[in-house]
Amino acid sequence: AAFFGAVAPGNPVVDSLEAELRDVLGFLRRLRGAGDAEPQWHELHRRGANTLFNIWIKYKPRLPDWYYNDKLLKVGDSLVQIKEYKLALLQCYGRYLQQFLSVNPDDITDDENQFKTTFFPDGFRDKNASLTFHALQERNVCIYQMVCSSDRNLQKQESLQTCFKVLSSVRLTMQVALPQQNLCWLIYNGTIHIYTICRHLMMIGQSAKVLEYLLWASVCMELSIPLSSVDYLTWRATLYTAVSQCYFDCQAGIHGEVFARRGLIQIDELKQLEDISSSQKNSETRKIFREATIKMSVMIFKRAVYESRRKPKSYYQPKLKVNLKEAQNLPWPRTTTEQLLMEMFDSSAAQFLAILEALSDSSRRVLHPTPPVPDEPEIRDVISELFFAGLGIVSGNSIKNQKSVGEKKVSGEAAVKFVKLAFNYEEWDVFDSAIVFVTNFLQAQNDPRWKKAEMELKLLILMQPLLFSRKFRHGFPVSENNTGGDNMPSVSDKKNTVRSESDSLKYGEPSHDLLILATTVFSCVSTSKQNILPDQEILSDVLMFLWKECKTGLQRIQMNGNGYFNHKYKASKWIYVLWILNEVILNVADTDVVMVAEITLRLTAILENMADS
Repeated sequence: AAFFGAVAPGNPVVDSLEAELRDVLGFLRRLRGAGDAEPQWHELHRRGANTLFNIWIKYKPRLPDWYYNDKLLKVGDSLVQIKEYKLALLQCYGRYLQQFLSVNPDDITDDENQFKTTFFPDGFRDKNASLTFHALQERNVCIYQMVCSSDRNLQKQESLQTCFKVLSSVRLTMQVALPQQNLCWLIYNGTIHIYTICRHLMMIGQSAKVLEYLLWASVCMELSIPLSSVDYLTWRATLYTAVSQCYFDCQAGIHGEVFARRGLIQIDELKQLEDISSSQKNSETRKIFREATIKMSVMIFKRAVYESRRKPKSYYQPKLKVNLKEAQNLPWPRTTTEQLLMEMFDSSAAQFLAILEALSDSSRRVLHPTPPVPDEPEIRDVISELFFAGLGIVSGNSIKNQKSVGEKKVSGEAAVKFVKLAFNYEEWDVFDSAIVFVTNFLQAQNDPRWKKAEMELKLLILMQPLLFSRKFRHGFPVSENNTGGDNMPSVSDKKNTVRSESDSLKYGEPSHDLLILATTVFSCVSTSKQNILPDQEILSDVLMFLWKECKTGLQRIQMNGNGYFNHKYKASKWIYVLWILNEVILNVADTDVVMVAEITLRLTAILENMADS
């Protein structure tokens, strides 16, 4: 390339390289967009990978190292954007790091001196230092994304180990880069990567192990002078919130509250500095400080609302319990909980966010409803008051599309979560009333993302009579104008269709409610695109429930006769449910493999029996 002059656009070697890279990247982008619709996808993808490999081999001796290395990383970034993580790792970032032949990057996760001498022998002022940092960080991102592609729920032990190795590697890279202010971009990106991986691990019960990494990310944001400004305060508050949430997940609520109070102090100190340095604060700056303060206050409220009501065991005082049904038409604050909400938050949206956080418990699953666990009556009273206050906010405020902290309106996502929590805590009066308001909102939306929430609430309504064989009472009145649409089962529908579990078992056939649930699940999965399926946890629990009921029903028929076909009518309905389950699990990722095998084998045995009879 140097023979033709400057290594820049216009140089025939450079132009040839750019044209070939443009072609192969365009080919891979189109192929990724086609997905499974392309019948020869794997063969075409292999051809694209080979083409890229040949390009690097062809042009390496023709280009100076600085240009070649820079192009490696830029192409790697383009491949990451189209989710070609393996190709980016092997053909770009990995190829760049091949110049450090002395060690495997996976072998250095905690030795800072070895890390420096291996990857930065000429120090951090070397012109290639920033490229090396970038390659190391993006390599870790690709490894994590490849793990998620093969094991999305991180069920394998080796997947977990790889994730923690990635976290350690990202942390070490940040540790080395932290003193260099010109590498603040790497610190910021590192905190994003740590947060993303840690949130994923928190969802599967690994909060205790990820706490140290989230703490590290939070401290890095404070120690990096460029990142300690108000421009990055929203992200700092998000990291603080994640750390507090980790403590709560580990049943160390007092530490979660202490850390949230520490975060509040940090925010206040930054606010004071901002007041000194700037005589005029714009509305955007005020909004940033307000939202960050609310996030910390929510985590403080999460513990304070319960602890403020706890009494020493030796302490006795006659309990003056508020009658919530009689108080519903009174002005706020109607209860002690609402008084605390009004003292700490000045908007309905912030109060509602605090209620959701106080009720949220990572150990609870939506479709495993149980009443509050603590034996202390004061805690049960607080939970009831939280739901009472939440219902008042939902019914008294309009629901909005966008999620924003500190405004008057409640976001749609928050309202849906409130309904799920009411179901999970068996707060049926609140559930039956709130779901009407939320359903009206969902059915008025055209955006496909709200269809997912509508499916989930529909499944909750259909599961309610199956999990609890009783007539449902409705204590909180709902306006006659607030009725659900045709597509969502209404409260009155549930009253008419509730049949006790004993009726179903008595006749040996699936109940009407069970058949409706099965067909609804089939409809949700078969008519939906992958990105708007119901929540994985809810869908998995519904499928598990249907399978247990189906297995029990078929076993009962076998025990009462000499085979399925002495009870053809009863068996045919159970076989129908079993067929639905088999169809659904084929279209749902990350389904329990044992359940999948049992369903497939049982259906196969029945069909073979039918063929032989």
